[in-house]
Amino acid sequence: MRPSASATGVRLCPACAATEVIAGFEPLWPSGWRCKTCEHAVEVRDGIPLFAPDLADAETGFDTAVFDELARHEEGHFWFEPRSRLLTGLAAKFFPAAGHYLEIGCGTGVVLKAMAAQHFWSRLAGSELHPAGLSHAIRRLGDQAEFVQMDARHIPAREAFDLIGAFDVLEHIAEDENVLREVHAALVPGGGFIAAVPQHPVLWSEADNLAHHVRRYRRGELERKLRSAQFEILFSSSYASVVLPLMAASRFKSRRAAADKLVVHELSVHPFLNTILRAALEVEVNLTLKGFGWPLGGSRIVVARKSRLHAARR
Repeated sequence: MRPSASATGVRLCPACAATEVIAGFEPLWPSGWRCKTCEHAVEVRDGIPLFAPDLADAETGFDTAVFDELARHEEGHFWFEPRSRLLTGLAAKFFPAAGHYLEIGCGTGVVLKAMAAQHFWSRLAGSELHPAGLSHAIRRLGDQAEFVQMDARHIPAREAFDLIGAFDVLEHIAEDENVLREVHAALVPGGGFIAAVPQHPVLWSEADNLAHHVRRYRRGELERKLRSAQFEILFSSSYASVVLPLMAASRFKSRRAAADKLVVHELSVHPFLNTILRAALEVEVNLTLKGFGWPLGGSRIVVARKSRLHAARR
């Protein structure tokens, strides 16, 4: 990752909200950064700036023990790898010139790694509320990206990114509309946002409770909230349509399953079944990237753009 020499937006002090121009040759959030206005020093742990340290170790919105299970199962898994190809393909299709990318709630870094592999980024950044997830992401990406612990409801940057992603994140946050407004402010005019969320409340099961979901989105709900946040919708489709019947059956079965077995149940798939399901989703991804929209599916994928007429408030 080689940042450009031009200025790229501003960073915000989490204490006083003062702004400071981000020079292209320096990190977005330098380790040990101190506000020039109020002298607030951002705490650093294991090299990661903590912009919401009070929430870093809290079981807020996610069970951090799941990160270890995710890291063991994501590579090669029928759900994660086709989805990563879809998300990176949408980024390349709709925002081919994007140079500064932030992933909110990057978790173990599986999508961030795919983004790093498919495109040259002047800046590549991953954020997460939980440092436990970032430890896996750092092992996956090393110095290809910079990482920060933060609360997505308070993104400490304005007009700093060409593209932002949030994949299976918004459903964990009660104030999702606040997050969308923060994303809008953190994007340059004309910048893009790609979001993936679980949909269809009828599929709610113990797995959603275990994952600390606040909601499964109704059809059109995310699009409506994005428009309210002054985004233009470029693309919207369901995902995991071809495996929806199997997903529905699994979710209804999980309503009777013991909570402590659900994570393994969700992630551990027989190799033969994994191969079949992955092949089915790869076909779906190919069709989706060609512009085909699916009316039903376990997830919703939405691509949106900030109007070039909007400028972030500083």
